Amino acid sequence: MSWFKKIFKQEEKETLDKGLEKSNQGFFEKISKAVIGKSTVDEDVLDDLENILIASDVGAETTIKIINRIEARVAKDKYVNVDELNEILKQEISNLLLENPHAETGNIDESKKPYVIMVVGVNGVGKTTTIGKLAHQFKSQGKSVVLGAADTFRAAAVDQLVIWSERVGVPIVKQNMGSDPASVAFDTVQSAVAQNADVVIIDTAGRLHNKINLMNELTKIKRVMQKVLPDAPHEVLLVLDGSTGQNAFEQAKQFTAATEVTALAVTKLDGTAKGGVVIGISDQFKIPVKYIGVGEKMTDLQLFNGIEFVDSFFRKRN
Repeated sequence: MSWFKKIFKQEEKETLDKGLEKSNQGFFEKISKAVIGKSTVDEDVLDDLENILIASDVGAETTIKIINRIEARVAKDKYVNVDELNEILKQEISNLLLENPHAETGNIDESKKPYVIMVVGVNGVGKTTTIGKLAHQFKSQGKSVVLGAADTFRAAAVDQLVIWSERVGVPIVKQNMGSDPASVAFDTVQSAVAQNADVVIIDTAGRLHNKINLMNELTKIKRVMQKVLPDAPHEVLLVLDGSTGQNAFEQAKQFTAATEVTALAVTKLDGTAKGGVVIGISDQFKIPVKYIGVGEKMTDLQLFNGIEFVDSFFRKRN
């Protein structure tokens, strides 16, 4: 690894540490209280730990898995202090994340040109900002990018995406308010093919209406794009707001029921103590968490690395 890449990786890790600071502090404060006066990890400590994990938005099912693993280890030996309990927790959560599907890299399949990413998610989760940051990442890698403003039901969504396209310096395809989203998607893919672009990123409406309407709308967008590229979209990225905790689980259920989601992005983790939601979502939906948002800067959308995430989540702070 070059000196530049080492420095860049170090900066990314520092950003991740800082972004998970609230989650980290809240978690350790609760654990510290749970083990006060305890010399062994007994049933009371495990009960408290279960409540702490659920309160951290890890989710009930995933929490039970983690507690069962810790019980199995404690049965073999007795762990007498919080540092050892923290280490067990860290190991078991890391193992759990590694067992679930995860994105190895942020690279696209370059045999698919243009590579089409359809971005879905409710309004307010940071969907448009995520698209802008992704466009910046791809452009920084030397790839040509075209954006498609297919959320035609909100003027603000189109305007915001236009601002991002200008900020990043990539072209955007848009139509009038109220236009057919599928028509915008068709024009975007057609334009990208004509420009020999590498990547297409298409925004879609963030309305959580009933599943049938949502499914029909997203299916139509896919079908129309396939008139230009038979295998499009190559990725369906669901953006979730990490600060909403259990509501993010519900949104994931709705969208995975409505369309085939292939990757997840969890945003706004820097402003919340609910970072545990990433662990639960990764485990429950068996869909790779590909990106996490840990800050406001253009570079603060990071490729999710389970080991580094858990290390930052459990990092001791002064």
